[in-house]
Amino acid sequence: MKKMAALVLTILACATSASAQKLAVKVIDRQDKDTDYTYVVPAHWFSNSNTNVNCSGSDTNVNCNGTTNTTGTVTPAHQVSYHVRGATFTLQLPDGRAAVVNCESKYTPRGDVARGVLPSLLSSHRDCHMPLVESIQAEFHGDKAKLIWPVSLDGKKMQAETYKVLAILDKPKTDQK
Repeated sequence: MKKMAALVLTILACATSASAQKLAVKVIDRQDKDTDYTYVVPAHWFSNSNTNVNCSGSDTNVNCNGTTNTTGTVTPAHQVSYHVRGATFTLQLPDGRAAVVNCESKYTPRGDVARGVLPSLLSSHRDCHMPLVESIQAEFHGDKAKLIWPVSLDGKKMQAETYKVLAILDKPKTDQK
């Protein structure tokens, strides 16, 4: 019985570690070209704000004052060390890091093997689906990122496309010493 429980726990632990991580992200840069190009990661900004408000008052009077402290850092634009083709996005992750993802056109086999027409002879490519909005969902699993975004007015119809993760960039460093 103990061996069975240990086996179940091991399976659950493996399934949890293999599951995808879904995050709300923002598209901060996008490029799409049919030919090879060198992708330059844009400068990106990460900020953190803290606000303190103090209010005091009586039955007829309220007096409030407050302060906000914002700190921020910026990572300058820099070139990625490889060439890409297709749609490339830089995604701002919630923790300040940036993910660079790419999707080349997809192979779509066509043909009727029963009639003797081989799929490879009538194959075609389709362009990757690309979000036109800035705020999307990204489901990360290994070196893949499934981008998901709404395409209907009521937000119920969703579009999705799987991209390859090219890089996860550190969040900007502060200049504090």
